This record gives sequence, C-alpha cells and structure tokens, in this order.
Amino acid sequence: MRQALPAAALVVVLTACSAGRPVAREPAPDASRPPTPALSATATATPSGAVAPAALPAKLEFTEIAQFDQPVAFAVRAGDDALYVAEQGGRLRSLKDGRQTVVVDLSGEVSGGNEQGLLGVAFHPTGKWLYLDWTDAQGDTHVTEWAFDGVKVSGRREVLTQDQPYANHNGGQLAFGPDGYLYIAFGDGGSGGDPHGNGQNLGTWLGKILRVDPRGEPYTVPKDNPFVGRAGAKPEIWAYGLRNPWRFTFDKQTGDLWMGDVGQDAWEEVDHEPKGRGGRNYGWNGFEGARPFDTEVKAADATKPVITYPLHEGGNCSVIAGYVYRGAEIPGLKGRFLYGDFCAGWVKAAPADNPAKGVEVGRVEQLSSFGQGHDGELYALSLQGPLYQVKAP
Repeated sequence: MRQALPAAALVVVLTACSAGRPVAREPAPDASRPPTPALSATATATPSGAVAPAALPAKLEFTEIAQFDQPVAFAVRAGDDALYVAEQGGRLRSLKDGRQTVVVDLSGEVSGGNEQGLLGVAFHPTGKWLYLDWTDAQGDTHVTEWAFDGVKVSGRREVLTQDQPYANHNGGQLAFGPDGYLYIAFGDGGSGGDPHGNGQNLGTWLGKILRVDPRGEPYTVPKDNPFVGRAGAKPEIWAYGLRNPWRFTFDKQTGDLWMGDVGQDAWEEVDHEPKGRGGRNYGWNGFEGARPFDTEVKAADATKPVITYPLHEGGNCSVIAGYVYRGAEIPGLKGRFLYGDFCAGWVKAAPADNPAKGVEVGRVEQLSSFGQGHDGELYALSLQGPLYQVKAP
C-alpha cells in the first residue's frame, strides 16, 4: 500500500516526472561499469581453513537518536564530535550530548517546499569553514561560506550562484573529496525530460557535478579539472550527463565516488566513478538508467550505471545514495554500499565489487539522506524527522 506523503515536504524534491507515481507531478515547462574496489570484510576461518568474509546481517537496526524538522543533509567537522544536520526549512543544527544548537538560520531567506530550501552542507577539511547549498526566494541556487570556530559563524561569503529555470532538480549535495576540493551537485534545471538539453551541454553547470577550490576569490578551478581549456566548456565541471544527483558520496578507503541519480519515467540509477576519473558522461538525457531515453540525443560515450531499479515496482520513486561502509561495529557490512528509496522505504546493501547484488537490510520511511561519522559508522535521515544511527542487530 502506498504511503500518503506530506504536501509541504521534500516529496517532489526527490521524485521524477511519471504518470502513476505516488507523489506530486513536476511542474510543466511554463511553471514557476568500471572496476570497483574489492571488499575488505572482517575474515573468519572456515572448517577447511579457507578465509571467508563476515556474514552480512539479515537486518540492520536503525536506532533513533534525535528528531529534526525535515532533515535532508548530514555532515561532521574535523576536530569536533558534534553531528551537523541541515533542515530543508533553512536551519543548520549541531547535535552534541543530546543537545541541539542552531548554527546557521536561513529560514527567512530560503524558498520553501518542493525541491527547494536548504539542501546541502559540508565542512572544509581543516574544519575552519562551513558551506551550505540553498535556494533563495526566487529559487536560484547559492553555495555560501562562513568561517566557523565550532561555536559561532562569521564572515558570510558567496562562493557561487546558479540561476534555476524551474523549481525542481536542484541537486544540492556538497562534499569535499579526498583531494581536498569541494564537489557540488546540480540537477538538469528541472521540468521533465531536460527540455533545454542541459545534461549533455558542457556550457552550463546544470546537470553536472562541479569541482572547485572554494577558498579562492570567490573560488578557483583546479588545473587538472577535465574540461579546463576546452572551448565552450565550463572549467568547473567534473562530471556531466546527470538528471538530479540528489546525493553522492566518497568511499573513505578508496576515494571512489558513488552517485545516486533520480530517474524520469522508468529507472533509478547509481553511478560509480573510480578515484580521480573525472570527465565522464553519465548519459542523461540520452539515457535513463542503461536504457535510451531521447534517441535524438547523442551520448554514445556514456558510462553505464552500476545499479538500476524500476520505478513502478513496490512504490519506488527516488534513489538515495549512501556510503560504502568502512566502520568497525558491523563487520559483515564492511565494503558494502548502502542505498535506499525515498518512497518505498527499503534500504539495501551491495558489495562494492558487485553492486548489482544488493539485498534489503532494513527500512526507513521517507529516507532523505545518509550520513557518515568520523569513525565510518553510518546514519540515516528521514524527512519525517528522525535521525537514525545504523547498528548491528
């Protein structure tokens, strides 16, 4: 039975345009497989003397540790044991020793509801600066920096902005990679079917993941970005051909990039990129998942997703990419990629070296994002409010 979803929540945020979906439709245009890392599981001796990985738990426990108001993103900061949670309504809160503190309040500036609001958070590897991705009253995207000493923010500064043609497909994920650069996700600009062809157009940030050094004026472009010096291409682009990469993550051990890209009519997908392999085309809107979408769009060089699943089975609507587990508390989960679906609520674990072989290990209603602590242990966020810690049964 399909769940009734709140109209003011991130429901449309994560959904795609499809008849029969259990969520609001997207606005009309005029509305305002590469090799992957081997598993590193804790080993146990078999009777024959061979070494076998620890068994994956049949079910994981999702233990509620706090309540927030529509939490959508999670981060930790170097030298700090607090957890940081971004609420779609515009507030960034810290959680420490059971106590919540508002760190930044943009609630009077962000656009509300649907696929807008405060969408992403990241801390500089030094811990000295805080970055938020949010949409303003006109629906345009800002990436904004503050100096942060662990108590208060100061020195607000705009890093970059992007005009948004529609109210959906804003992306919003921020994360620092193992190279120390800031990666920024942008959806294709919205509506349905990418009417402006942004996914395959290297002349726009829309439908891309960017890579920049945000400590420039206002930022600098790394010299080894794949499109630096190419005529007609934005030098900030790291990856392209994406529809709505709501969440992406880096593997703490290998540095590989895992991206969940929300589909259009039929397929959700997860893409995998080995460390440092920028410049890849992930196919949208020539492809949706591994299947052709717009046959007039040339995307012959597209990298195929490593995970796809159909939208019209079991209430599926929007993929939520998580992390490859590198913690110590759940030995059987080591080296496995955790991901889920917002509407259906299932969470699956897949071997990083064979990601198509995912198995269900739990459920989180209205799963909006995952988080990772300094120790590699994982968290899950529900748009209904709970922050869960992922534990062994």
